[in-house]
Amino acid sequence: MAARRATMAFSSVIYGTFMLSPPQFSSSLSHYYSFHSNSNSNSNSESESESESLQFETLDEALSSFNRRLDMHPPPSIVDFVKLLTSISKMKHHSTVLSLSHQMDSFGFRPNVYTLTILINSFCHLHRLGSAFSVLAKMFKLGFQPNTVTFNTLIMGLCIEGKLGDAHHLRDKMIEEGFQPDTITYGTLINGLCRVGNTSAAIMLLRSMEQENCQPNVVVYTSIIDSLCKDKQLTEAFNLLSEMLTKGISPDIVTYTSIIHALGGLGEWKKVTTLLKEMVNSNIMPNVVCLSVVVDALCKEGMVAIAHDVVDMMIQRGVEPNVVTYNALMDGYCSRSEMYDAVKVFGTMFQKGCMPDVISYNILINGYFKIQRIDKAMHLFHEMSRQELIPNTVTYTTLIHGLCRMGRLQDAKEFFHEMVGRGQMPNLVTYRILLEYSAKMDILQTQWFC
Repeated sequence: MAARRATMAFSSVIYGTFMLSPPQFSSSLSHYYSFHSNSNSNSNSESESESESLQFETLDEALSSFNRRLDMHPPPSIVDFVKLLTSISKMKHHSTVLSLSHQMDSFGFRPNVYTLTILINSFCHLHRLGSAFSVLAKMFKLGFQPNTVTFNTLIMGLCIEGKLGDAHHLRDKMIEEGFQPDTITYGTLINGLCRVGNTSAAIMLLRSMEQENCQPNVVVYTSIIDSLCKDKQLTEAFNLLSEMLTKGISPDIVTYTSIIHALGGLGEWKKVTTLLKEMVNSNIMPNVVCLSVVVDALCKEGMVAIAHDVVDMMIQRGVEPNVVTYNALMDGYCSRSEMYDAVKVFGTMFQKGCMPDVISYNILINGYFKIQRIDKAMHLFHEMSRQELIPNTVTYTTLIHGLCRMGRLQDAKEFFHEMVGRGQMPNLVTYRILLEYSAKMDILQTQWFC
């Protein structure tokens, strides 16, 4: 009864949330893990001017602008190229940045610390760490002094590659060279530790950061809170949330989403309700990421009807569900073998212009195999090709498992060979299924591979 009351209260707050005011959209989770792209908070006005970017809708537009600048007489300032390269880097076209930088060299444009730092950033994102450090060596050779952004970018690159020891060593080297690590430096290191699950070390670094009079921001706190939530250390996560509020650091949509995700997974709907109310009272409206987390958690708890209500309210209030939202709802229906409703959701995706992905098809294929509708499952499998979607390991493993359960081992074997032939490598689940049904059917395990 208590759980039912909590669920009803949760449903009411969802409706109340959407009735209060129009949704305010927030940027995606990904900005939390791009510390290096921000300007150094201590940089002077010249560096701020050079680190600004130009605004382009497409890469072609940016390239046209670059080519026009190359043809200008007299040639434009290097600052113009810095802004242009920064814009292309933000568009994540890192290989293009390298190519354009090479063109600038061939036209006689002398690099500066900013162009070289942009190069380092692109090499790091392309997992070419050796090349990134070669650019640092070039910087010294040309007589330039790297700045804090340069070091932060290299630290980010080391963290991306999981070289956290080297990243911490580079921070120490920064200090030796007279540079003061800033919030971005510590934030990058803390995020790196959280990504590998070393939350305790991240908290220790947070305390060191404070002792160095470097104030953590919402990004730093949220990285640790998210990691604590993934470790199911909710008490510690709430303690950090309280610490943030005490220091006057306001949580944002990502902070709340991390905690709501963890609470939903534990069925703590009363606490989810409280957090949603707090968000609304703080003028932070749940966005598609936050509400997709709620939908997924509700479906996993078997509350698919309420989850569907949330999706309907999202649509009514202009928060368009994405493929993740719809997949969560379809999975909820499939887990209850309610395939009619799952297919209706699938159809809604097409109507709303939200194209299903491989996961969408995997969910439905698995759902049909659960109710032994192999014809429907195979129809969807073949439809994937028509939609130019490539079946992955999960797709084939689902097919193999379903066919084995129905005693169609020869068909399962054929799909196993097709899977390998198409470069989709079997995983542990695939092999476990093969071993299980080899034993059940009393056949030689080697027959699967012949």
